[in-house]
Amino acid sequence: MVKNIHILALASASFLLVPLAQAEVGHNFTEALTGGKASVDMRLRMENVSQESKPDDASALTLRTRLGYLTGDYEGFKAFGEMTHTAAIENNDYLVPKGPGANGKTNYPVVADPEISRLNQAWISYSGIADTTVKMGRQRVILDNARFVGNVGWRQTEQVYDALVIANTSLPDTTIIYGYVTRAYTIFGTDAQSQSHLVNVSYNGFSFGKITGYAYLLDLKGDGGVVVADNKKNGLVDGQTLGLRFGGKQALSDSFELLYNLELANQSEYADSTDVVDNTYTKLELGGSFMGVTAKIGQENLGSNEGKYGFQTPLATKHAFNGWGDKFLITPKKGLVDNYFSIGGKPMGVKLLAVYHTYTTDDGGDDLGTELNLLAAKKFTRNYSVGLKYSSYSADDSATGHETDTDKVWLWGQVKF
Repeated sequence: MVKNIHILALASASFLLVPLAQAEVGHNFTEALTGGKASVDMRLRMENVSQESKPDDASALTLRTRLGYLTGDYEGFKAFGEMTHTAAIENNDYLVPKGPGANGKTNYPVVADPEISRLNQAWISYSGIADTTVKMGRQRVILDNARFVGNVGWRQTEQVYDALVIANTSLPDTTIIYGYVTRAYTIFGTDAQSQSHLVNVSYNGFSFGKITGYAYLLDLKGDGGVVVADNKKNGLVDGQTLGLRFGGKQALSDSFELLYNLELANQSEYADSTDVVDNTYTKLELGGSFMGVTAKIGQENLGSNEGKYGFQTPLATKHAFNGWGDKFLITPKKGLVDNYFSIGGKPMGVKLLAVYHTYTTDDGGDDLGTELNLLAAKKFTRNYSVGLKYSSYSADDSATGHETDTDKVWLWGQVKF
C-alpha cells in the first residue's frame, strides 16, 4: 500500500511538471529584483492564563514583528524572504517549556510564545508552466482547513517548513497539490527532520460542494519539539493518513443557507512506526446561516486503537480545533470525541463567535470536561485589526491527564502593510 502511494505521489509530481504553455513573465532581472514589495506585520498581544494545577497565573505581553520582501517576476521566477522576531515587552511571567527560549518558570502555565528571532520564510517560486506553480524553500504550508497540515498562525512564531510544493490546476475545477517536506520548524523554535509526502487533490465542480482526497505520509525525526511530540510521547513518530473530505452550502431560500461538512480518514503505520498506529477519524458538521447569523452543530472523533494509541495530527494548526484552551494538543491514547455547537455573526463589522464543547474519550466514553470559547474581533480597512478572545475549560473529575480547570484571555492589535 505504501509503495503504491509513493508511486502515485511521484506520478502526480511528474504530471505537474509537464510544460503546457508559457505564462506571461517579466524579462528584466534588475526591475524584478528592485521593483518588488516589502511587507511589515506587527501583532501586540496580551495573554493571561489561570490554571488550577499551577500556583501562579501566567501573564504575557508579546510583540511579534515580521519583515519581508517579495521580488517582482523574472522569467516566471519570484523570491520571498521574511524574518520574524517575538519579544516579551513586560509581564513575561509564563512558562516556555522547550526550545531556545525555554525559561524554566514552572510555577506558571505555558504561553507558547518564546522570545526568539528566526528566518521565517525564504523561498523561490516558478510559474512559467501553464496552470502550475512550483515553490521551493522555507515556506508556510496550509492545506484545506489546516486540520492535518498548517502553520499554527495563532501563535506569535508560526510553524513553517523546508519543502518543495507543486500546485496544478490544469484539469477543470481541480487542484492537485504535491509537497515534499524535509524539515519542520515549530512554534518553540525547535525543528524536526522530515522525509514526508503530502498529496491533496480537490474538485470544486459541483454546485453543492467541494470534495477533497488526501494522503499525508509523515516521516519525522526531531529533537522532541512540538511537531513530533504527539507521536513521540507514545514511542512513535510516523504515520500515514488517507482521507476524504466533502463540504459545501446550499441556498434553500433568499434568507437561509444550509451548511454541511463530512470528513473520513484512516491512520496507519508508516516508516518507523508500528501497527499500533491503526485509527480512524470522522467529522460531521451541519449548520445554517440566516440573516447574518450562522449556527453549527458537529462532532469530531479522533479514534483510538483499543486504548493503545489515539489518532494524531502532528503538523496541524491544532488551536483551531478541540477548544482554544489547547487541552488536547496531544490526543489521549483512548481517543477524543468533541461534540460542539457554535453561533456567530458580524454585526456592524464586528466578528462575534461563541463555541461550546463537550469532550469524551472514544474508547470507553469517559467524560473529559467541557469548554466555552468566546471571540470578538474587528478589522479596520485591510491594515488594522483588534480582537478579544476567551477560553474556559472545566475538567471532569475522571479526566485523567486533563483534570486542570483552565481560563485564558487574549487581547491583541495587529498592523499589516
